[in-house]
Amino acid sequence: MKASLLIVDDEKHTREGLRAALEDRYDVFVAEDAAAGYALLESESFDVLLTDFRLPSEDGMKLIRRAKSLPKPPVCILMTAYGSEELAVEAMKSGADDYIAKGRLQIDELEMRIGRALKQQSLEVENVSLRQQIETKFGLDNIVGESPAMHEVFEMVQQVAPTRTTVLILGESGTGKELIAKAIHQLSPRQRAPLVTVHCAALPATLLEAELFGHEKGAFTGAHERRIGRFEQAQGGTLFLDEIGEIDATIQVKLLRFLGERTFERLGSNKTQTADVRLITATNKDLPALVQAGKFREDLFFRLNVIAIRLPLLRDRHEDIPLLAQTFMKEFADENSKKVTGFTPDANEALEAYAWPGNVRELRTAIEHAVVLCRGERISVRDLPATVRSRTPEIGASSPQSVLGSGELTVKEAEKQLMIRALKDCGGSRTEAAKKLGMSRRTLHRKLHTYQLEKL
Repeated sequence: MKASLLIVDDEKHTREGLRAALEDRYDVFVAEDAAAGYALLESESFDVLLTDFRLPSEDGMKLIRRAKSLPKPPVCILMTAYGSEELAVEAMKSGADDYIAKGRLQIDELEMRIGRALKQQSLEVENVSLRQQIETKFGLDNIVGESPAMHEVFEMVQQVAPTRTTVLILGESGTGKELIAKAIHQLSPRQRAPLVTVHCAALPATLLEAELFGHEKGAFTGAHERRIGRFEQAQGGTLFLDEIGEIDATIQVKLLRFLGERTFERLGSNKTQTADVRLITATNKDLPALVQAGKFREDLFFRLNVIAIRLPLLRDRHEDIPLLAQTFMKEFADENSKKVTGFTPDANEALEAYAWPGNVRELRTAIEHAVVLCRGERISVRDLPATVRSRTPEIGASSPQSVLGSGELTVKEAEKQLMIRALKDCGGSRTEAAKKLGMSRRTLHRKLHTYQLEKL
């Protein structure tokens, strides 16, 4: 199919001559002035607009600006007998894709210019498509969930993403807080700017302060050169602070100031820096309880808690387990080149019966384990981790009595007793207890801290 070309020129012999020279390769239309040209642009979709600069009543640059405002703008090339560098610059500012002087116009060169401009436009369309694919990969479409609880989360993300407001993501470890932060960023106007992530619990307070705000050379022992902090790295984009409940009082004060004034200083410097950064934070801790205990500033909590998104536990979105399991199974089957296509009924029953104290992260790890060990096309119960097969950490409606041998228990009390028993059975070994409970060692440490069981 030929590309469509609109020629706008008030000189009849010029426009008709160009039509005759180009109609073998293009579907050519002509207009004698800007008004007629724009009327055609509004009624038809053109691939290329070739317009003279000097036209009756309105010049070609104005026509190009109007053409570029259309939903599907054409490639625009400006022709003029009054060629100059200044005019070329002005033409490009008006939106022209190219510029050619009529005095030395050659049809071969014009065809080359049109072809080059069309190729550039095609590349730009491909880039838009690629960006849309990236948004799909890292936006909400990458988060699996059909439960009412997850639909509420998705709706909240779509509402807050286009804004500048600070967001606090709440949820236990493994519920997908970082995925939600990425989705908010990718669906926001800041998507082309950086998303910078800092796991606050991974660094001691002194290093975390330097990591966030940067430091000058000689600010402290080992500071051999100036370093740009994460706030500056995230300029124009989003800074995601995971485990915000772990930051100490000094950093809380500096963070509060930034939220109020958008300013900070690098360590070892008195020069005030500014940063246009959207802040998203996350925690698995009870921040109001920390405020009551004097461990977290109340004013900072209010600043962070403008919009709160609470992620449900996996056991509270039970209907999503089969969908998540199927998604992870396909991912790891492809990754490991295995022809695994589904689950046996007993495997599905075991997955749905288990309580998943490590939430989606634990489920993902369990499915990877099962895919690797699967010897057929369907995952059976024997391929699942031992903890899932035995349902040891289950905290369902009837399990506290059967698993723990006690009376009425809350979920938190049952989980606490399970960790105590696992540590006792494993002689105090955190690594072995974590394996027994089907969670990571890091998750176990967090939960021990939450339940004040660090001394066990």
